[in-house]
Amino acid sequence: METLAAALATRAGGPLRGRVMPPGDKSISHRALILGLLCVGETKIVGLLEGDDVLHTAVACAALGAKVQRRGEGRWSVRGCGIGSLLAPRAPLDFGNSGTGMRLMMGVVGSHAITATFDGDASLRKRPMQRILDPLGSMGAEVLAQTPGGRCPILLKGTSEPTPIVFSPPVASAQIKSAVLLAGLNSPGRTTVIEAEATRDHTEKMLKYFGASIETGPFAKHGQKITLEGRPDLRPARVIVPSDPSSAAFPLVAATIVPRSDIVIEGMMMNPLRTGLLATLLEMGADIDILDRRAEGGEEVADLRVRAAALKGVDVPAARAPSMIDEYPILAVAAAFASGEMRMRGLAELRVKESDRLRAVADGLREAGAASQIIGDDLIVEGRAGDVLGGGMAATHLDHRIAMSFLCLGLASRRPMAIDDSRMIATSFPEFQALMEQLGARFQ
Repeated sequence: METLAAALATRAGGPLRGRVMPPGDKSISHRALILGLLCVGETKIVGLLEGDDVLHTAVACAALGAKVQRRGEGRWSVRGCGIGSLLAPRAPLDFGNSGTGMRLMMGVVGSHAITATFDGDASLRKRPMQRILDPLGSMGAEVLAQTPGGRCPILLKGTSEPTPIVFSPPVASAQIKSAVLLAGLNSPGRTTVIEAEATRDHTEKMLKYFGASIETGPFAKHGQKITLEGRPDLRPARVIVPSDPSSAAFPLVAATIVPRSDIVIEGMMMNPLRTGLLATLLEMGADIDILDRRAEGGEEVADLRVRAAALKGVDVPAARAPSMIDEYPILAVAAAFASGEMRMRGLAELRVKESDRLRAVADGLREAGAASQIIGDDLIVEGRAGDVLGGGMAATHLDHRIAMSFLCLGLASRRPMAIDDSRMIATSFPEFQALMEQLGARFQ
């Protein structure tokens, strides 16, 4: 069978050792391309993640009028056409597996007088888009056709005069916030987003970096209020993309659970709205030193020295979810090797990612011989104090993070651990196997 032909497994071997730099941050890469499209002039990007998700966004930018060129490994240029001057694409915009690319670009298209079809692969066609379409509708965009339930393929007609709005997202989502702010760029007035729970702020930082007038401030206990002045003169910029915390999570956890490991992860982004996994691992007793903090491309980065450590289960509050929403599958793997119960709260958003990650993680842990249960929107893992059996095959459901998480589990379990399909890993981390093998990981 085709899926079995792409199966992959890992097994325990010696310790992980060495220095690695994970690929460029996916969130920054998407936004750098999109803001390059919305500038007049050339934006240069260094360290762009060349995974499938980001490459789909690059193709979409070109279809909307930008000249996008690869200048070398990780080095790209985007010569944009400017806010209000996008071209109508001649074919559907295909985003593959990328929910981020699709949702952000809906915000861009929705505020321009063009019509575009948004589509993706089988997994992306299952993901909810109504949460994006609703605020865009309030701003003047029209949905001319869609799959029932607000799913793609979606035919979206934008407006040349988007209405500025004050919007409170129904769930904590940087993608919803970013779509509204990107739509607000072509609005003749102020667009405001009020979040009850603060989410990653890459869009706000990058908008400011490109010259937009944007203000952020606290709102209530955990939220923030963002106000954007419409129709700014964005300036082309040089963007250095830091290492992706969501990709760094895999060698980070693997080195923590594989005995006698000692590695250095170089240049990881340290934005506090992206470091929930790091904070949680430290609470669990991980041995991580934060070295050489510095600024690169408008974000703080640092090197991390990670050594194997005995972990203990902790209670992870729901308020931390926005800062580590993509890292819960690999955190659950760490929890399986900890001692005691680990409860991760408020994970409803995991149900609508590339797969139902909450169920996929629980099923994968069962295949690995680790006990877990789902109670409401909480995941509870019974740690086995470093003694996880392994020996099963985790179903990935076309989800790259499920795939990489269970491959990391196999590096420390008593028996090899397999996944049913490895092909989708290329969407975010095409160098995953090579990077892990560089550290001493054993694949089979």
